Amino acid sequence: MDTPLSTIAVVGLGTMGTGIAEVLALAGREVIGIDISEAAALGAVASLEASTARAVGRGRITEEERAAALARFRTAETLQAAADAELVIEVVPESYEIKQQVFRELDAVVSPTTILATGTNALSVTRLAAESQRPERVLGLHFFNPAPAMKLVEVVSSVLTAPPAVETVTALARELGKEPVAVGDRPGFVADGLLFGYLNQAAAMYEANYASREDIDAAMKLGCGLPMGPLALLDLIGIDTARTVLEAMYAESHDRLHAPAPVLGQLSSAGLTGRKAGRGFYTYDAPGGQDVVPDALTPAAGAEAGAGRAVASVGVAGSGTMASGIAEVFAKAGYGVVLAARTQEKADLAKGRIAKSLERSVSKGRLSAEARDETLARITAAGSLDAFAEVDLAVEAVAEDLEIKQQLFAALDKVCRPGAVLATTTSSLPVVAIARATARPEDVIGMHFFNPAPAMKLVEVVRTVLTADDVHATVRAVCAKIRKHPVDCGDRAGFIVNALLFPYLNNAIKMVEQHYASLDDIDAAMKLGGGYPMGPFELLDVVGLDVSLAIEKVLHKEFRDPGLAPAPLLEHLVAAGCLGRKTGRGFREYARR
Repeated sequence: MDTPLSTIAVVGLGTMGTGIAEVLALAGREVIGIDISEAAALGAVASLEASTARAVGRGRITEEERAAALARFRTAETLQAAADAELVIEVVPESYEIKQQVFRELDAVVSPTTILATGTNALSVTRLAAESQRPERVLGLHFFNPAPAMKLVEVVSSVLTAPPAVETVTALARELGKEPVAVGDRPGFVADGLLFGYLNQAAAMYEANYASREDIDAAMKLGCGLPMGPLALLDLIGIDTARTVLEAMYAESHDRLHAPAPVLGQLSSAGLTGRKAGRGFYTYDAPGGQDVVPDALTPAAGAEAGAGRAVASVGVAGSGTMASGIAEVFAKAGYGVVLAARTQEKADLAKGRIAKSLERSVSKGRLSAEARDETLARITAAGSLDAFAEVDLAVEAVAEDLEIKQQLFAALDKVCRPGAVLATTTSSLPVVAIARATARPEDVIGMHFFNPAPAMKLVEVVRTVLTADDVHATVRAVCAKIRKHPVDCGDRAGFIVNALLFPYLNNAIKMVEQHYASLDDIDAAMKLGGGYPMGPFELLDVVGLDVSLAIEKVLHKEFRDPGLAPAPLLEHLVAAGCLGRKTGRGFREYARR
């Protein structure tokens, strides 16, 4: 082991520095908090006192442990106070000039064995190390906000960093109860490197008026299980901070996906930097507040667009998991449902799948036996689309193939009564191309459910340039009745969720291709640092690599952005038949059932 790291200095006592100091003090380290601002130092002491008092109140620590931690924390206004520190962690503003000045001054103060760590998430650790007299002792130690709660710590090595220094701080991170992930030196590292590209695309989507801020955020929370939507997260991080990170990423990658969306610069220049300013993408109750308050862009309560058409019966075309799930959703909501497949046998099997799903709900206490029987009685299995003659809404959930869907809609056009709404569940195909297969494109709309349909609350409502207003209103009203959350978006590849999700997944694959980080470290980084319910490679294997590749190709074809080109590794795995969990092997291997 390199050094014991019993005395640690934290330079910069903003929110992050104060949080790191708290973690260290509670873990038994002597902590010197250094800030040129007396107010910041006093604020850090007050914050530590308040935070540890809350921890005592919640039973997480004892009063004695609190007193000992507070006694281990002291503040100073000059870097001379770091003379006896075995590790110095700087978390000053994201500026090469400021950080390099800190390192130059520390070189003259600390001992030759002291490790110097930068908390940067955007700047080059190598460049900072090169300016130091001890580059082999300089590394990155990237905590996530709030530091006391977030488990992830990225340990960043440059080509100059000595392995013993890395081993020492990695051991420290584990002793602090954190999950250290070893990464190389590139802007954003792993978590922010993937996260900020996604946030940037969300900002660009909003700027293009493709969807409202509320719908973008709701789509990603409900469609991907994320704790926050991207625009709300940008407000939390700080729009100016996000722009700085993206500028650094773009300077290295020259990838257009990292070129900051102009709206980020506009908001930053106007001082609308997010929560800390009281306004960013949203408006807050006060600077530093977290409660969103209505503003000029807030949708009016109950402001649905016009009256819709009456819907009493629903037809669902298809026999797969998605079709049976959608049929179950409608039947539970009280609609009469016709579930039609290519043969009666397939339709009966699909209804049997619904029966098993309902039975599981009964066994878990989520549904009564009576409700189960009533739901199942509302579903009629049919072996032909002719059974859709009287339905008010027809929903297709067949293979994701444009020609197949066009043929089905041409058939629906002939079978369904005039005035029936025709909906496609496509996740990536142009809805208007499907609509044009009918003689009534104004009646066609996208209703993109998410799998599993009974559990997932989101429905992307996709209107084309030809969709009638009352058709749109009908689908919004139907979503409310089936207890789904509708989000409106235009007819372009990926809609909201897939257009933001799959470039992020593709970039994760590129990280592995470049040997930047391992599958396990990337998955851990995104779960622990980004709050994702699954890591990108776990998710890819669940979705299916063939499905993922198909969506990537559609996005690349539509937007013509080189950064959206599918990663070669994904193409190679699909070509080899390694499609994920369904084949027993994808990015990982799985036990066959």
